[in-house]
Amino acid sequence: MIDVDKLTSLPLFLKYKKMITYWLENPEEHDFPAAQDYLELIYAPDIAKQKVDLLRKAPTVQKKAKDILRASMLSMLPESNIHVKANIKKVKKGGKLSPILLVRGSDKLIIADGYHRVCAIYFLSEDLVVPCRLV
Repeated sequence: MIDVDKLTSLPLFLKYKKMITYWLENPEEHDFPAAQDYLELIYAPDIAKQKVDLLRKAPTVQKKAKDILRASMLSMLPESNIHVKANIKKVKKGGKLSPILLVRGSDKLIIADGYHRVCAIYFLSEDLVVPCRLV
């Protein structure tokens, strides 16, 4: 994770400080079975399990919300979507979201878990950095 106290630029400091307050340090345990359920729609169950095992071990990296959505080729969910709305409300009240789980597909990025969360953050600012596990 980034040590915000070592950032020398005030705008950078504020950007990363805000990002840190929105996110948990690690994905929640229930995110991994959810990712596997989704990945089993795309891959054979044994391949999906292998990818989830890799996600569990992968380091957390930061990517911009707009880049994640663009690479996934998914349409933006509306701000009125019940899950997007709940995630926006959660972070505005000081709650934290779980990092998202990403898999590199052959021609696009797969959001294995966290599609609603990345859309919610995009509505707050498309340039916000999103912690994710990427394999």
